[in-house]
Amino acid sequence: MTPARVVPALLIALVSVTICWVVLDIWTGSGGNPLPLSWPAVVGTVALVAVVIAAGLPVRKWVHGRRDRALDPLVAARTAVLAKASAYGGAALVGWYLSQALLILPDLVGARRERFVVALLAALAAVGVSVAGFVVQHWCRIPPDDDDTPSPMGPDRG
Repeated sequence: MTPARVVPALLIALVSVTICWVVLDIWTGSGGNPLPLSWPAVVGTVALVAVVIAAGLPVRKWVHGRRDRALDPLVAARTAVLAKASAYGGAALVGWYLSQALLILPDLVGARRERFVVALLAALAAVGVSVAGFVVQHWCRIPPDDDDTPSPMGPDRG
């Protein structure tokens, strides 16, 4: 599995914010109510950061040599997939929440100001999800074995 990269994640965020903002602008411009955005969205996104980090810690400990208990390879592989999905999914969430903030930005009065703050905090939490994904993905890398390095004298002469 190839690891998640920062540039594609940034592109996902950019495309997401653009598409979501256009769709939300058309929706509200045609008389639709803005979609609900509340504090539980922020709390849930922060909880996702904690879950990703918590899933990666046993793998990190095992990779760093603290092998007091066995690590199931399937669990490690699933953790790596979760990390990659979090890196890219967090980027998409950043676009979603930022598009809502951009939609509210021109008219910041009353309750819309609180909604703007919630959207920005949710976007920050989504950045945290993406960063947590990249960090846990890094934790899941297994260092190369010294036995597998080729001898400078060739394969037969080491």
